Amino acid sequence: MRAILHLLRSYDWLLIATVFVLSAIGLAAIYSVDLSRGGGSEHLTYVPKQMTALFIGIVALFAAGSFQASFYQSTVKAWYALSVLLLAAVLFFGTTINNTTGWFRFGSLSFQPAEFAKVGLVLGLGWMVARVGRRFDRIQYVIVTGLVAALPAILIFLQPDFGSTVVLISVWFGILSITVMKKRYLFGIVGLAFLCGAMGWVGFFKPYQQERILTFFSPERDPLGSGYNVTQSIIAVGSGSWFGRGLGFGSQSQLRFLPEAQTDFIFSVIAEELGFVGVSLVLFLYFLLLWRLISIAYQAQNDFNAYVILGIACLFFVQIMLNIGSAIGLVPVTGVTLPFLSYGGSSLLINFLLVGIAQSVVRVRT
Repeated sequence: MRAILHLLRSYDWLLIATVFVLSAIGLAAIYSVDLSRGGGSEHLTYVPKQMTALFIGIVALFAAGSFQASFYQSTVKAWYALSVLLLAAVLFFGTTINNTTGWFRFGSLSFQPAEFAKVGLVLGLGWMVARVGRRFDRIQYVIVTGLVAALPAILIFLQPDFGSTVVLISVWFGILSITVMKKRYLFGIVGLAFLCGAMGWVGFFKPYQQERILTFFSPERDPLGSGYNVTQSIIAVGSGSWFGRGLGFGSQSQLRFLPEAQTDFIFSVIAEELGFVGVSLVLFLYFLLLWRLISIAYQAQNDFNAYVILGIACLFFVQIMLNIGSAIGLVPVTGVTLPFLSYGGSSLLINFLLVGIAQSVVRVRT
């Protein structure tokens, strides 16, 4: 009993409380979307699955946090190899949903390997940075870490899942930026990204992916087609005013004008129904989440621990920016979930697992 109490005292409870409150807000918003499908509270579809994922996620958080940080450092290759293996397997044995072959289906349950790949990537990058020994000025550092990120990113792109591909590459670029490598390397990477984007547009992007990008620059070009989602999202965000229309009373979400409200546009639901106050609370909680992660990284005892936590912080930051940015029309819609808020069992589970890994680093200090 004493050992259990000591273990619990060693957790960062502010970080845990933050993700719990975010998840509660997400459940409330998903419940509201569920009501809009009709049938009342007796015929909910999304909420039971999300609550199941939340329970499993909480177990994963405390289970992952109970291990020493050295466990993750010693098993990095297994995590990374498993993530790549799952990504390759899903291309052949996965289920196709919305033109993307990215899920393993087990009865009524499904699992998305692209989410698990985020764990493999942040651990793999942390391990590579630690091995470099702070020699960030060498081109070998850029190439090797780039290969670590490129392998899962390419497999995800083949599904095709453009949003998750952008997330992984952005995390890699974020780690490179944090390590203060030579500026000419960063500019070279940006140039290469534009070149790859141009080549992808010509040879790899699906028509619906091209349409999403074109719609971003000109939503009015097809307001009832490809531009419909973003237009309705902006209307929902703008109609929330200070205190919102009330949970379950948003016109855009309840009348189902807002497509994919439970995933891509959950932020729009919160903005419309909880207003500026609700949005401010969500943004404050995200600030707390990132602040605690950066604080943990700053106090880490070795480079592996520090850069793994910074990788997790980059991962959350990129997803927050892409999801909220697409909801208000600042970036193209990529289908990236909003951490702890969007509906999606795989996403929620992996987010809690990542917080659990962060907790293992916290425990090293206690």
